[in-house]
Amino acid sequence: MTQTAHTDADLRDILAPQRLTEVVDVGANPIDGDPPYLAMLQAGLCRVTGFEPQLPALHELTQAQGPLERYLPWALGDGGMHTLHVCVAPGMTSLLAPDAQSLALFEALQPLAEVRERIAVQTRRLDDIAEIAHLDFLKIDVQGSELAVFRAGRARLAQAVMVQTEVSFVTLYKDQPTQGEIDQELRAHGFVPHCFAAVKQWPIAPCVVDGDPRRPLRQLLEADLVYMRDIRRPEAMDDEQLRHLALVAHHCHGSFDLALRCLLLLEERRAVEAGAQQRYLQLLAARGA
Repeated sequence: MTQTAHTDADLRDILAPQRLTEVVDVGANPIDGDPPYLAMLQAGLCRVTGFEPQLPALHELTQAQGPLERYLPWALGDGGMHTLHVCVAPGMTSLLAPDAQSLALFEALQPLAEVRERIAVQTRRLDDIAEIAHLDFLKIDVQGSELAVFRAGRARLAQAVMVQTEVSFVTLYKDQPTQGEIDQELRAHGFVPHCFAAVKQWPIAPCVVDGDPRRPLRQLLEADLVYMRDIRRPEAMDDEQLRHLALVAHHCHGSFDLALRCLLLLEERRAVEAGAQQRYLQLLAARGA
């Protein structure tokens, strides 16, 4: 067993959660590389329920899935009928229509956003998904429909302790909510920003740097922004929520300070054994964190 795997198992032992951490991945298309919960999944610490309406991506996911993963072919949203705009680049496929005026600002994105097919789809509300019994960590990237998912998932979001969502500073789709609207919605659900998991910048046309039409200068386009349930108000979380917040913070984002704070609160509640904080600090020291 590697030192990291040993540390991960010991953290679980310190926290003693009553169940596996439940991850919901809305828009699970694997084109952006490894998901943030991969280490938890490989260590057998979480169960993943993913949603992906694009059939090639869904096939790829189901072919590689393990015993703690399941993927469903549904588009999540407000529960109504919508049009799925299938673009040249699968990562730009959206329930919203591309905005030609915005795309004119970023010329290299224009051919990727060309719509190849339009498919009528019945969206499903997050709160209505019977397959989800618990939701601890929500990862969502649905090209502009994030706000609709949040508004149709208020009961599920009340369970969650962390949300990783794509936000847009310059919108690429018609009627797409901005980062500010997403922020207001998640704050209304009791979340506050925690960290950036990724930030995407893009060059403004017609500027090309060193012959590379995708090399950016300063313009912000999108980001993966991580929200945590407001740790300033721990009374709003039960012991199990604090345990899963600590696990997700540690494994998915390397947020050892947040995990330690959760352990402090759990120790004060006598929900973990005395000395839990010190044990965790020793584990971090052992792995050089």
